[in-house]
Order: sequence, then C-alpha cells, then structure tokens
Amino acid sequence: MTQPEERRAGEGGGHAVTVVMPTYNEAGNLARTAEAVLGLPLGGLRLLVVDDDSPDGTGRIADELAEKYGVDGPSGHRRMGVLHRTRKDGLGRAYTAGMTAALAEGADYVVQMDADGSHPVEAVPRMLDAALSSGAGLVVGSRYVAGGSLDERWGAHRVLLSRFANAYARAVLGTGIKDITAGFNLWSAATLRDVGLSTLDSAGYSFQVELKYRAVRAGHRAVEVPIRFGERTEGASKMTLRAQLESAVVPVRLRLKRW
Repeated sequence: MTQPEERRAGEGGGHAVTVVMPTYNEAGNLARTAEAVLGLPLGGLRLLVVDDDSPDGTGRIADELAEKYGVDGPSGHRRMGVLHRTRKDGLGRAYTAGMTAALAEGADYVVQMDADGSHPVEAVPRMLDAALSSGAGLVVGSRYVAGGSLDERWGAHRVLLSRFANAYARAVLGTGIKDITAGFNLWSAATLRDVGLSTLDSAGYSFQVELKYRAVRAGHRAVEVPIRFGERTEGASKMTLRAQLESAVVPVRLRLKRW
C-alpha cells in the first residue's frame, strides 16, 4: 500500500483511533514509541498509556509526554492521555481498563500496542485500511502469514515456543487465526462492545487469545496483515513462567466452556 493510500484511510475517513499502550518499567522506551505513534498521518489519532505504577518512573514520563503533545487543534481533544493504576495487575486487566476508557471517550477503533518498540508503528494505517476495506471487526498484525517475520535476534528456542503456542491455541480453539497470540491488534468499537470486556477471565498474556476467540465465536470477521515483529529496544521482557502456564491452560478452559 502506498503512503497516500494510508493517509486517505485515516485522514479522509475521519475515524477516531485510540492506541492503548500498557506500560510497566518502560522508561527507556516510552518517549520514542509515543513520538512514533503520534507522528502517524492519521486524523483523530490518540494515545492512551495505561501504567501499572512503574517503579522506574514510566508513569511520570507519560504525564510529561501528555503535556508535551497537548491538544489536537481541530478536535480540541488531548492527543495523549494516561491512566494510572495502583499496582501491577496483569496485562489483560490493564488492556481491559484502557480499552474500556477508550470506548467511553468515543473511539471508533482501538489498537493494542506494546511500548517496547517491537511492534511496527508504521503498520497502524495499513491495519486501519484493512478494517475499513474489509469490514473486519479485528485486524491482527501477524507474524505468521505470508510476508510476516520475526526479528533475526530471536533465538531458535524462542521462535519454536512462539510457533508452538500459536499452533496449540489454533488446534484447541479452531479460530483460523494464524497469529492468535499476537499482541498487535486493531479492533472496531462495535466488536469490543459485543464481546464484553468486563466479562473476560484472563488476567495475563492469555487475554490476547481469549479476546480473539470470543470475537470470532460472536461472528466478527478477523483478517491478518503481515508485520515484522522486532526485538524490544530497551529493558527486559515481562513474560514469566506463570504467564506461559496461564497461556497453556486458557485455550482448554475456553473450549470446555463452549462444550
């Protein structure tokens, strides 16, 4: 897709798009990622950071950035907001809080994105264009469709674990989504409202799987666009053994609920 087409999708459509970005100890990454997001050629774009009381000062940096980026002239809305939570309570709950706030503020589309630089910011207009042209309620930034890829610095063990997790969840749940564990997604407001964010069970990384599964089960169309998934710019991964175990259990639990 050409750059002019991406501009038409966001600016010409006049759609309100909110990027929801959970953070915990991302002080070294947030400013760079926020600048990239808010520099996208999309009218009606807003960034909402959800900080889980990061001890490294990420929340304070987010507040400073929100003041720096100020108000969007035509709309009069702040370009960046910060939702402060009192403790680290799981990625899924952070996303639920941020997405609920984005919907309450009038977002037409909500984007899930990490703050660590691993998700290609420049793909957001392409994902929005895919939603607008196909009518899909979910667009997945996919590592595992044709044209998608992983950073070369990923080790063989990490690649195998990621591919196995996707194959396992697909086999158990049967959604047809090749990158069902992906954390880079664009949702229509209608889909999120239909799924019912407050009723989700997953607190951690398995939130990504449960939300997609529920959306597909509710009849919403999902499409995947290829992305290159990068390595985080600074800091350490938040993926723990507990999160991996939860991700293994949740698909089975969801399937048992269906039965």
